[in-house]
Amino acid sequence: MPDPHSLYLVAFVVLVALVFDFINGFHDAANSVATIVSTRVLSPRAAVAWAAFFNFAALLIFKVHVATTIGKGIVDPAIMNVAVIFSGLMGAIIWDLLTWWWGLPTSSSHALVGGFVGAAVAKAGFGALITSGLIKICTFILIAPLLGLLLGFILMSLINIIFVNFSPSRVDQHFRRLQLVSASLYSLGHGGNDAQKTMGIIAILLFSTGHLGTKFYVPVWVIISCHLAIALGTMFGGWRIVKTMGMKITKLQPVGGFAAETSAAITLFLATFGGIPVSTTHTITGAIMGVGTTRRLSAVRWGIVNSILLAWILTIPASALVAALFYYMTRVFG
Repeated sequence: MPDPHSLYLVAFVVLVALVFDFINGFHDAANSVATIVSTRVLSPRAAVAWAAFFNFAALLIFKVHVATTIGKGIVDPAIMNVAVIFSGLMGAIIWDLLTWWWGLPTSSSHALVGGFVGAAVAKAGFGALITSGLIKICTFILIAPLLGLLLGFILMSLINIIFVNFSPSRVDQHFRRLQLVSASLYSLGHGGNDAQKTMGIIAILLFSTGHLGTKFYVPVWVIISCHLAIALGTMFGGWRIVKTMGMKITKLQPVGGFAAETSAAITLFLATFGGIPVSTTHTITGAIMGVGTTRRLSAVRWGIVNSILLAWILTIPASALVAALFYYMTRVFG
């Protein structure tokens, strides 16, 4: 039986974490490109390249507050070991792949949280959970999409008022250019928040196995690796979810795409600077719905929204269950 603290085993779990980060980018590529593809501002290939670049560039803007929250604010670091971290990652990866296959834009962030909750409870019971951190994350399950929806509604309403005397073709011309800006801002917010979740996992793995010394921090190589992995995942794109996000929820024009992306970007920037790991998927979905409701409530296909909401509700318990099962299978390595 290999030593669970051996460098080789730790390196393997780091690789699994980067695979999750890649899948996160792959799964959430729809968040970054769905609006700009559905409005035909960029081709799919150009859109994912654009999003991937700004997902990576986010490392130059954001500090690692979210990574610290994930690493130390959800599960007691004292119970963390290779088996718990590996099982949590597997719970998140499997749920992400299943929902990608079903074409549902669920949250990779909450799948990761659920995975670690399930693995930690399987090892040490509910006392291993940090209640305050989980309450903050669960609160923002509601706040992030609602804030995205509200900002999307307000921004789209203001644009309608300001450009009321402009011809549709002129509005379209202006916002096709502006949507490049809003898409880049959203991708910066996505990379800044989501890449940090994997950073937190790798950092707590290194810390719990003695490879960081006595002080928890996020090494520079971890920051660069995580941004690179999520950018590469974005390049491959989860096209099943692009269709749901960009075309099924509501019909978007460039002006609507700009309003949705800008509203979601504002929400993500605020959350990331505050160290709050939110769902980029929930945020952009809420913003798209907010834009759609400015036309009329029936402009949003609420049947599709109901399916998405059900997947959101199931994400944490489903990934927690998968992670707990993995922990029971792998605890011999813990």
